[in-house]
Amino acid sequence: MAYSHFDVAVEDSVATVTFNRPEKRNSFTMAMCLELGDFFDRIDADDAVRVVILTGTGPAFCAGADLHEGFIGATELTPEQEAIVARVGTVDGVSRDPGGWLALKIARSLTPVIVAFNGAAVGIGVTMSLPADIRIAAESARFGFVFTRRGIVPEAASTWFLPRLVGIAQATEWVITGRLFDAQEALRGGLVSYVVPDDQLLAKARALAAEIVENTSSISVAAARRMLWHGLELSSPWYAHAAESHGMRAMAAAPDGHEGVLSFLEKRPARFPMSVADDLPDFVPEWPARPDDV
Repeated sequence: MAYSHFDVAVEDSVATVTFNRPEKRNSFTMAMCLELGDFFDRIDADDAVRVVILTGTGPAFCAGADLHEGFIGATELTPEQEAIVARVGTVDGVSRDPGGWLALKIARSLTPVIVAFNGAAVGIGVTMSLPADIRIAAESARFGFVFTRRGIVPEAASTWFLPRLVGIAQATEWVITGRLFDAQEALRGGLVSYVVPDDQLLAKARALAAEIVENTSSISVAAARRMLWHGLELSSPWYAHAAESHGMRAMAAAPDGHEGVLSFLEKRPARFPMSVADDLPDFVPEWPARPDDV
Protein backbone atom coordinates (compact mmCIF):
# COMPACT_ATOMS: atom_id res chain seq x y z
CA MET A 1 0.00 0.00 0.00
CA ALA A 2 1.67 3.21 -1.21
CA TYR A 3 0.45 6.60 0.03
CA SER A 4 1.90 10.09 -0.28
CA HIS A 5 1.32 11.42 3.25
CA PHE A 6 2.31 8.39 5.31
CA ASP A 7 4.32 5.21 5.04
CA VAL A 8 2.93 1.74 5.72
CA ALA A 9 5.12 -1.13 6.92
CA VAL A 10 3.64 -4.56 7.66
CA GLU A 11 5.56 -6.97 9.87
CA ASP A 12 4.38 -9.84 12.08
CA SER A 13 0.74 -9.10 11.18
CA VAL A 14 1.05 -5.47 12.38
CA ALA A 15 0.66 -2.52 9.98
CA THR A 16 2.59 0.53 11.20
CA VAL A 17 1.38 3.78 9.64
CA THR A 18 3.91 6.60 10.01
CA PHE A 19 2.97 10.15 9.02
CA ASN A 20 5.78 11.46 6.83
CA ARG A 21 5.47 15.25 6.63
CA PRO A 22 7.97 16.20 9.37
CA GLU A 23 8.78 19.53 7.70
CA LYS A 24 5.10 20.44 8.21
CA ARG A 25 4.91 18.78 11.64
CA ASN A 26 2.70 16.14 9.98
CA SER A 27 -0.12 18.67 9.69
CA PHE A 28 -3.38 17.18 8.48
CA THR A 29 -4.39 17.76 4.87
CA MET A 30 -7.44 16.70 2.93
CA ALA A 31 -5.24 14.37 0.88
CA MET A 32 -4.03 12.73 4.10
CA CYS A 33 -7.63 12.38 5.26
CA LEU A 34 -8.71 10.61 2.07
CA GLU A 35 -5.65 8.38 2.07
CA LEU A 36 -6.26 7.32 5.68
CA GLY A 37 -9.89 6.61 4.86
CA ASP A 38 -8.81 4.42 1.98
CA PHE A 39 -6.30 2.63 4.22
CA PHE A 40 -8.92 1.76 6.84
CA ASP A 41 -11.36 0.60 4.18
CA ARG A 42 -8.74 -1.76 2.78
CA ILE A 43 -7.27 -3.03 6.03
CA ASP A 44 -10.49 -4.61 7.29
CA ALA A 45 -10.53 -6.82 4.21
CA ASP A 46 -6.94 -7.96 4.84
CA ASP A 47 -6.75 -10.84 7.32
CA ALA A 48 -2.95 -10.67 7.13
CA VAL A 49 -3.09 -7.53 9.31
CA ARG A 50 -4.28 -8.03 12.87
CA VAL A 51 -3.34 -4.65 14.41
CA VAL A 52 -2.72 -1.11 13.16
CA ILE A 53 -0.24 1.26 14.83
CA LEU A 54 -0.50 4.98 14.01
CA THR A 55 2.53 7.16 14.72
CA GLY A 56 4.53 10.05 13.27
CA THR A 57 8.01 11.01 12.30
CA GLY A 58 9.90 14.10 13.43
CA PRO A 59 8.92 16.31 16.38
CA ALA A 60 5.16 15.88 16.05
CA PHE A 61 2.55 13.18 15.74
CA CYS A 62 0.19 15.60 13.98
CA ALA A 63 0.20 19.31 14.76
CA GLY A 64 -3.39 19.79 13.61
CA ALA A 65 -5.01 20.83 10.37
CA ASP A 66 -2.94 22.47 7.66
CA LEU A 67 -4.65 25.85 7.92
CA HIS A 68 -3.30 26.93 4.55
CA GLU A 69 -6.01 24.72 3.04
CA GLY A 70 -8.85 26.53 4.78
CA PHE A 71 -11.93 24.88 6.24
CA ILE A 72 -14.33 22.62 4.40
CA GLY A 73 -17.13 24.24 6.37
CA ALA A 74 -16.54 27.60 4.69
CA THR A 75 -19.45 29.04 2.70
CA GLU A 76 -17.51 29.25 -0.56
CA LEU A 77 -15.42 26.21 -1.46
CA THR A 78 -12.43 26.00 -3.72
CA PRO A 79 -12.55 23.45 -6.55
CA GLU A 80 -10.26 21.21 -4.49
CA GLN A 81 -12.60 21.43 -1.49
CA GLU A 82 -15.61 20.70 -3.68
CA ALA A 83 -13.89 17.50 -4.80
CA ILE A 84 -13.41 16.53 -1.14
CA VAL A 85 -17.08 17.20 -0.39
CA ALA A 86 -18.05 15.02 -3.32
CA ARG A 87 -16.03 12.21 -1.75
CA VAL A 88 -17.12 12.51 1.90
CA GLY A 89 -20.69 13.66 1.24
CA THR A 90 -23.08 15.82 3.22
CA VAL A 91 -25.02 15.50 6.44
CA ASP A 92 -28.19 17.43 7.29
CA GLY A 93 -27.66 19.45 4.13
CA VAL A 94 -24.13 20.65 4.93
CA SER A 95 -20.69 19.38 3.98
CA ARG A 96 -19.51 16.61 6.28
CA ASP A 97 -16.55 17.40 8.49
CA PRO A 98 -13.72 15.37 6.91
CA GLY A 99 -12.21 14.68 10.34
CA GLY A 100 -15.49 13.14 11.42
CA TRP A 101 -15.67 11.11 8.21
CA LEU A 102 -12.26 9.66 9.09
CA ALA A 103 -12.99 9.20 12.81
CA LEU A 104 -16.11 7.19 12.04
CA LYS A 105 -14.10 4.94 9.71
CA ILE A 106 -11.64 4.29 12.55
CA ALA A 107 -14.55 3.74 14.93
CA ARG A 108 -16.11 1.05 12.75
CA SER A 109 -12.79 -0.67 12.02
CA LEU A 110 -12.75 -4.38 12.75
CA THR A 111 -8.97 -4.18 13.18
CA PRO A 112 -7.77 -2.83 16.55
CA VAL A 113 -5.87 0.46 16.43
CA ILE A 114 -3.00 1.57 18.68
CA VAL A 115 -1.90 5.22 18.55
CA ALA A 116 1.70 6.00 19.52
CA PHE A 117 2.05 9.76 20.06
CA ASN A 118 5.68 10.52 19.29
CA GLY A 119 5.23 14.28 19.75
CA ALA A 120 2.67 17.06 19.57
CA ALA A 121 -0.94 16.03 18.88
CA VAL A 122 -3.12 19.09 18.46
CA GLY A 123 -6.63 19.57 17.09
CA ILE A 124 -7.38 16.83 14.57
CA GLY A 125 -4.02 15.35 15.59
CA VAL A 126 -5.61 14.23 18.84
CA THR A 127 -9.31 14.02 17.95
CA MET A 128 -8.74 11.47 15.17
CA SER A 129 -7.19 9.18 17.80
CA LEU A 130 -10.22 9.07 20.09
CA PRO A 131 -11.95 6.08 18.42
CA ALA A 132 -8.72 4.06 18.61
CA ASP A 133 -8.38 1.24 21.14
CA ILE A 134 -5.12 2.09 22.90
CA ARG A 135 -3.21 5.39 23.07
CA ILE A 136 0.43 5.59 24.20
CA ALA A 137 2.42 8.80 24.62
CA ALA A 138 6.11 9.52 24.51
CA GLU A 139 7.29 11.69 27.38
CA SER A 140 7.79 14.58 24.98
CA ALA A 141 4.24 14.46 23.61
CA ARG A 142 1.96 17.45 24.04
CA PHE A 143 -1.78 17.67 23.46
CA GLY A 144 -4.33 20.36 22.79
CA PHE A 145 -8.00 20.62 21.89
CA VAL A 146 -7.36 24.12 20.57
CA PHE A 147 -10.55 24.80 18.64
CA THR A 148 -11.89 27.62 20.82
CA ARG A 149 -8.56 29.42 20.32
CA ARG A 150 -9.15 29.34 16.58
CA GLY A 151 -12.75 30.54 16.77
CA ILE A 152 -14.20 27.19 15.74
CA VAL A 153 -15.67 24.15 17.49
CA PRO A 154 -14.44 20.58 18.08
CA GLU A 155 -14.69 18.13 15.18
CA ALA A 156 -14.06 14.47 14.30
CA ALA A 157 -17.08 13.45 16.44
CA SER A 158 -14.90 14.34 19.45
CA THR A 159 -17.80 15.85 21.39
CA TRP A 160 -19.17 12.28 21.52
CA PHE A 161 -15.92 10.36 22.01
CA LEU A 162 -13.94 12.58 24.39
CA PRO A 163 -16.43 12.74 27.32
CA ARG A 164 -16.86 8.97 27.13
CA LEU A 165 -13.10 8.46 27.37
CA VAL A 166 -12.16 10.99 30.05
CA GLY A 167 -15.44 12.12 31.63
CA ILE A 168 -17.41 15.29 30.98
CA ALA A 169 -15.59 17.44 33.54
CA GLN A 170 -12.12 16.75 32.13
CA ALA A 171 -13.34 16.98 28.54
CA THR A 172 -14.99 20.34 29.18
CA GLU A 173 -11.91 21.82 30.88
CA TRP A 174 -9.56 20.79 28.07
CA VAL A 175 -11.93 21.91 25.31
CA ILE A 176 -13.15 25.28 26.60
CA THR A 177 -9.66 26.46 27.60
CA GLY A 178 -8.05 25.10 24.44
CA ARG A 179 -4.76 24.95 26.33
CA LEU A 180 -1.82 22.66 25.67
CA PHE A 181 -0.99 19.97 28.24
CA ASP A 182 1.74 17.39 28.64
CA ALA A 183 1.81 13.60 28.50
CA GLN A 184 1.57 13.11 32.26
CA GLU A 185 -1.62 15.18 32.40
CA ALA A 186 -2.99 13.15 29.49
CA LEU A 187 -2.24 10.01 31.49
CA ARG A 188 -3.89 11.32 34.67
CA GLY A 189 -6.93 12.41 32.67
CA GLY A 190 -7.34 9.04 30.97
CA LEU A 191 -6.58 10.20 27.43
CA VAL A 192 -3.61 7.82 27.17
CA SER A 193 -2.94 4.50 28.87
CA TYR A 194 0.86 4.70 29.04
CA VAL A 195 3.62 7.31 29.01
CA VAL A 196 7.04 5.96 28.09
CA PRO A 197 10.50 7.39 27.28
CA ASP A 198 10.63 8.61 23.70
CA ASP A 199 13.03 5.89 22.60
CA GLN A 200 10.72 3.17 23.96
CA LEU A 201 7.49 4.36 22.33
CA LEU A 202 7.35 2.03 19.33
CA ALA A 203 8.69 -0.91 21.35
CA LYS A 204 5.77 -0.49 23.76
CA ALA A 205 3.26 -0.20 20.92
CA ARG A 206 4.66 -3.29 19.22
CA ALA A 207 4.63 -5.26 22.47
CA LEU A 208 0.93 -4.50 22.94
CA ALA A 209 0.25 -5.37 19.31
CA ALA A 210 2.08 -8.69 19.77
CA GLU A 211 -0.15 -9.50 22.77
CA ILE A 212 -3.13 -9.23 20.43
CA VAL A 213 -1.60 -11.01 17.44
CA GLU A 214 -0.13 -13.93 19.36
CA ASN A 215 -2.86 -14.62 21.92
CA THR A 216 -6.30 -13.65 20.64
CA SER A 217 -8.95 -14.61 18.12
CA SER A 218 -9.39 -11.93 15.46
CA ILE A 219 -13.13 -12.60 15.48
CA SER A 220 -13.31 -12.20 19.27
CA VAL A 221 -11.33 -8.95 19.13
CA ALA A 222 -13.48 -7.47 16.37
CA ALA A 223 -16.69 -8.47 18.15
CA ALA A 224 -15.55 -7.23 21.56
CA ARG A 225 -14.42 -3.89 20.14
CA ARG A 226 -17.81 -3.30 18.53
CA MET A 227 -19.75 -4.56 21.55
CA LEU A 228 -17.92 -2.27 23.98
CA TRP A 229 -18.53 0.89 21.97
CA HIS A 230 -22.08 -0.13 21.09
CA GLY A 231 -22.75 -0.80 24.77
CA LEU A 232 -22.20 2.88 25.57
CA GLU A 233 -25.37 3.67 23.62
CA LEU A 234 -27.58 1.13 25.41
CA SER A 235 -30.06 2.38 27.98
CA SER A 236 -29.85 -0.67 30.28
CA PRO A 237 -27.33 -3.41 31.10
CA TRP A 238 -30.10 -5.85 30.18
CA TYR A 239 -29.53 -5.02 26.52
CA ALA A 240 -25.82 -5.69 26.91
CA HIS A 241 -26.68 -8.95 28.66
CA ALA A 242 -28.88 -9.98 25.74
CA ALA A 243 -26.19 -9.12 23.18
CA GLU A 244 -23.54 -11.00 25.14
CA SER A 245 -25.81 -14.04 25.49
CA HIS A 246 -26.20 -14.20 21.71
CA GLY A 247 -22.46 -13.71 21.30
CA MET A 248 -21.51 -16.44 23.78
CA ARG A 249 -23.92 -18.89 22.16
CA ALA A 250 -22.54 -18.17 18.68
CA MET A 251 -18.86 -18.25 19.58
CA ALA A 252 -19.08 -21.28 21.86
CA ALA A 253 -20.26 -23.28 18.84
CA ALA A 254 -17.75 -21.71 16.43
CA PRO A 255 -14.30 -23.00 15.47
CA ASP A 256 -12.49 -20.24 17.35
CA GLY A 257 -14.41 -21.03 20.52
CA HIS A 258 -13.55 -24.72 20.24
CA GLU A 259 -9.89 -23.92 19.59
CA GLY A 260 -9.68 -21.49 22.50
CA VAL A 261 -10.90 -24.10 24.98
CA LEU A 262 -8.92 -26.96 23.47
CA SER A 263 -5.64 -25.03 23.42
CA PHE A 264 -6.12 -24.12 27.08
CA LEU A 265 -6.79 -27.73 28.08
CA GLU A 266 -3.83 -28.94 26.02
CA LYS A 267 -1.59 -26.17 27.41
CA ARG A 268 -0.45 -24.94 23.99
CA PRO A 269 -0.76 -21.72 21.98
CA ALA A 270 -4.09 -21.33 20.23
CA ARG A 271 -4.32 -21.47 16.44
CA PHE A 272 -7.58 -19.68 15.73
CA PRO A 273 -8.88 -20.60 12.26
CA MET A 274 -11.66 -18.06 11.67
CA SER A 275 -11.36 -15.01 9.40
CA VAL A 276 -12.82 -11.56 10.07
CA ALA A 277 -13.21 -10.98 6.34
CA ASP A 278 -15.14 -14.22 5.82
CA ASP A 279 -16.58 -15.39 9.14
CA LEU A 280 -17.80 -12.36 11.10
CA PRO A 281 -20.91 -13.59 12.97
CA ASP A 282 -24.31 -11.94 12.67
CA PHE A 283 -24.42 -10.99 16.36
CA VAL A 284 -21.62 -8.41 15.93
CA PRO A 285 -23.36 -4.99 15.88
CA GLU A 286 -22.97 -2.64 12.94
CA TRP A 287 -21.44 0.26 14.81
CA PRO A 288 -21.65 3.18 14.59
CA ALA A 289 -24.90 2.70 12.69
CA ARG A 290 -25.97 5.79 10.80
CA PRO A 291 -29.37 7.00 12.04
CA ASP A 292 -32.15 7.15 9.48
CA ASP A 293 -32.64 10.88 10.03
CA VAL A 294 -28.96 11.88 9.60
